[in-house]
Amino acid sequence: MKTFIKTLFIGLIFLVANLNSSALPECDLRGDKIVDLNTPRTFPEINNLSEWKKCAQDIRTQVLVSAGLYPMMERPPVKATVFGKTIYKDFSVEKVYIESLPGFYLCGNLYRPVDKGSVPFPAILNPHGHWKNGRLEDSETGSIPARCISFARMGMIAFSYDMVGYNDTVFRSPGSTTGYSYHRMFGTNDVDQLWGISLMGLQLWDSVRALDFVMSLPDVDKTRIGCTGASGGGTQTFMLGAADDRLAVLAPTVMVSHSMQGGCSCENMPGLRIEYSNMEIAAVPAPKPQIFIAAKGDWTKTFMTIEGPSIARIYGLFKQTNRIYYEVLPFEHNYNKTTREAVYSWFGKWFLKQNTPYKEEPYPAVSNLDLRVFPDNRLPDNTVTVDELRQWMMKNTTSQFNSLLPKDKSALNNYKNLMTPAWLHTLQVQSLGALDSEQGKVKQHNKFIERELFIGIKGRGDRIPITVFEPDNSRNKTMAILVHPSGRKGFLDNNGMPVGIAADFIGRGFPVLLLDLFGNISEIKTAAKRNYFANFFTTYNRTDCQERVGDILVAVKYAKSKGYKALLYGYDRAGLWTMLASPSADVLIADANQFNSNNDNVLLVRDLFVPGIRRIGGFEGVLTLSAPSPLLLYNTGEFFTTDTLRKVYKDIGSPDKITIFKEQLGNQEIIRWVVSKIF
Repeated sequence: MKTFIKTLFIGLIFLVANLNSSALPECDLRGDKIVDLNTPRTFPEINNLSEWKKCAQDIRTQVLVSAGLYPMMERPPVKATVFGKTIYKDFSVEKVYIESLPGFYLCGNLYRPVDKGSVPFPAILNPHGHWKNGRLEDSETGSIPARCISFARMGMIAFSYDMVGYNDTVFRSPGSTTGYSYHRMFGTNDVDQLWGISLMGLQLWDSVRALDFVMSLPDVDKTRIGCTGASGGGTQTFMLGAADDRLAVLAPTVMVSHSMQGGCSCENMPGLRIEYSNMEIAAVPAPKPQIFIAAKGDWTKTFMTIEGPSIARIYGLFKQTNRIYYEVLPFEHNYNKTTREAVYSWFGKWFLKQNTPYKEEPYPAVSNLDLRVFPDNRLPDNTVTVDELRQWMMKNTTSQFNSLLPKDKSALNNYKNLMTPAWLHTLQVQSLGALDSEQGKVKQHNKFIERELFIGIKGRGDRIPITVFEPDNSRNKTMAILVHPSGRKGFLDNNGMPVGIAADFIGRGFPVLLLDLFGNISEIKTAAKRNYFANFFTTYNRTDCQERVGDILVAVKYAKSKGYKALLYGYDRAGLWTMLASPSADVLIADANQFNSNNDNVLLVRDLFVPGIRRIGGFEGVLTLSAPSPLLLYNTGEFFTTDTLRKVYKDIGSPDKITIFKEQLGNQEIIRWVVSKIF
């Protein structure tokens, strides 16, 4: 009779659960959904200013993490050489080279007013786009000298600087390749993604250092610094605005679009646009004044109806709609005179309190000889090659990470506050919002209840099958989440009953959760399209490993929503995925699978690839964020390094919380360890 009543009660629960509509999709949508740079995007619904400020901070962090600049590298005083001054009637031009990184030189030109007002002057950064001649371009569609001369004539200092590979900002031994082709050579090694090395990241760093440079000039007003550029220079403008809070006014032209996001590697880096598009990134500086000039002949043609109103709504939340202006002009892709004049007037309004339109006057031709920093291509003696810079960046990343590790218990919280955002954004799990679930079958067995459910995050497109086994009369408040490379079936017999360690946990009174991860249900039909190293895949899509870690975190989130602590166990290859999810768990048990954690090449395989993983210290780095939670690693073999992890646990006074075995462990040994740590 009791069994009948219990079964009836469970059935009623099942009925009620199914009366509630679920926001989960009918099937997991993630495998078939491949996003690229031309996929139309929508601006997220933002309801209030508080919500936007949180979103803007999330975007800023993602930009920095994607660029390999979080945590930010040390920024020593700028090493700049300014020379070769040429004076014209109402402006002057100087040559500049800045040692942006050891042996790598950012080059440009400094345009100053002559007999125009008094110091300090506002300053405008001028990154160029993919015009053939870079910062030397002086054509009808995009003259960099024209706009810099005009800024100087208005009473502002202008600094134009190269994109990587253009003009003077080159590496040693570039061969015969120059301009756009050479520009795209940096950051093309597959391993670079592991270390957060990208062309876009290097250029964003250069923009940060260019900003440092102009702020160091005694005749520059540090509160009045702006930035403007078109096309790829527009990308640098709004990316710098998102990454660095020091810009006061911005003018990104012919670039911000809901569709095409940027076709060059200098406009794409891993993780950048998985959650957000250029529209949201460009809105981050709000409510700072911004002007957006679009063109009817390129991908920005819908700015008056889509992009502009979307960004303007953010300014509306600040009640500062007067600080944004946008217009679509009847031209092809450009930064021509008409576009430039609109931008001049905007900077004049905010920096010079001029309310009349500024007209560009004829300007003298400035010879390339007066602009080129290294006209004879004689670079400084210490100029590095591409590979030398890559090696330096890898070494510096390792050194920087090691310097951040907590040296005692008091430093642990600061370390977690700094590195947890890096972990979340690197694994692309920072936006796991409201949990949704859908009840499936419920069965009463002899000593436990079996519940089948589907869980996921609202709006994410995931539908994760899970099975929960609840021992009768269990008072254990820790749920064991067991992860197998093959999914749930790896812990079940042919009749669907728990076996092995799953049965052992249930026998000890632990509720047990089994789950199918991304790709476990069926082969991903579009696997051929999931090429991590083509078409900027990782800029717009999560890798298989990131998806699986996200699924594990959703399972942990579910367990905690039910009032349980989360014990995470990863078997075989899945042990590595649980390590990457470990900061979310209360206890971790993971099979290290004798993995060679120091070999970059093995991190490039499909089921383990995570862009930027080296920036956060690899597997060890993620595991340090679990401290001081109980941690059991086994089957580490000879090549899975744990020295850093052991040291952190020792330094924070919790050496007893970590147990590491080089050998394989049996189920009973694992259970005994669990019992010793939890009960």
